[in-house]
Amino acid sequence: MESLVIVGASLAGLAAARAARNHGFSGRLTVVGDDPQRPYDRPPLSKDFLAGRIGAEDLALETEADDLDAEWVLGVRAVSFDAATRTVVLDDGRLLHAEGLVVATGASPRSLPPIAGLDNVVTLRTVADAHRLRELLAPGRRLVVVGAGFIGAEVASTAHELGLEVTVVEKSPTPLCGPLGAELGAVVAGLHERAGVELLCGTDIERFEVAGGAVRAVHLAGGRELPADVVVVGIGAAPNTAWLEGSGVELGNGVLCDAVGRTGVPGVVAVGDCAAWYDPATGTHRRVEHWTGAAERPAIAVGALLGADPAGLPAVKPPYFWSDQYGTRLQFAGDAARGDRIVYEQGGPGEDSLLAVYYAGEEPVAVLGWNQVRLFCRWRKTLEKLAAARAAAAAAPAVAA
Repeated sequence: MESLVIVGASLAGLAAARAARNHGFSGRLTVVGDDPQRPYDRPPLSKDFLAGRIGAEDLALETEADDLDAEWVLGVRAVSFDAATRTVVLDDGRLLHAEGLVVATGASPRSLPPIAGLDNVVTLRTVADAHRLRELLAPGRRLVVVGAGFIGAEVASTAHELGLEVTVVEKSPTPLCGPLGAELGAVVAGLHERAGVELLCGTDIERFEVAGGAVRAVHLAGGRELPADVVVVGIGAAPNTAWLEGSGVELGNGVLCDAVGRTGVPGVVAVGDCAAWYDPATGTHRRVEHWTGAAERPAIAVGALLGADPAGLPAVKPPYFWSDQYGTRLQFAGDAARGDRIVYEQGGPGEDSLLAVYYAGEEPVAVLGWNQVRLFCRWRKTLEKLAAARAAAAAAPAVAA
């Protein structure tokens, strides 16, 4: 392979570039990104950067040790890929030949069409979004956050710290109901309540009151009106895959891949938020939209792309994420959806810390730690060992054959 193109220049794209060189790829390496910025860290955008504790220079992901000899094509978007000619077409008309292609185009925040683009409405994904939001978060202002997922909850926490009056509106029964389940989502709800942030779950928005190019109030089903100086929309993200339509790369909720990131098109792998890898434990494809997955999985996918011995590739670890809210660190690993019961190994609801393990029968499948960093790390390692053992067992018949 003489040319490798990575489309996506954030964490997953940078990790893929590093992996390519680490695996001995010496050909032409091109990294394309629609953001004009060099790769930067996104988790601080809703926390330390938004609060003004760190600056843009502190977000840089590249280090002095990076010697990638790569061509960076930034501020340009890929618009199509022709698998037959191995050509990536950019929106400025350039054509890039890609014997190998790494898709790392990430995801874009979902918007609310009635208010998208208004002066005081923000979806937070890029450093430019964070700069804009930081200018709006003046003490005493009234912030309405739509969505109590990771972004919504962290922005609410930061805004509360900055002296804003914050209300969070969530359609689901609890915050983080999807990744954590309702029982522990309800525990997380207590973080908002203890901090004095109003959390309205199971609540629908009826309409937005708009005047002068800005939202002035949010009207809820049932008649309540929430005055708003700033509105943050945090209702999830959609994978950036439209540019691959018609390319032959199979798409679903993301780029559909096998268990090591390979697509059905030879020489094409996908990593990061846009990639839906096959999960042998559930028999389904799933996107893992977390920092650790974007940092770790490219080494596996790029290794597979470059023909590395599968036995020598790192094992795929269970999904892991963390979230800092109201001075508390939440850490989670595994797949809560597989669990049929929860056991509190330390602490419990209503206490200042807890360690909860999700079980499927007698098998631990996920763990949530709340201010339990050391104990959580032990359980996370346990889940990783179990996942590695399952993967080895699944591969054993093929090896024997």
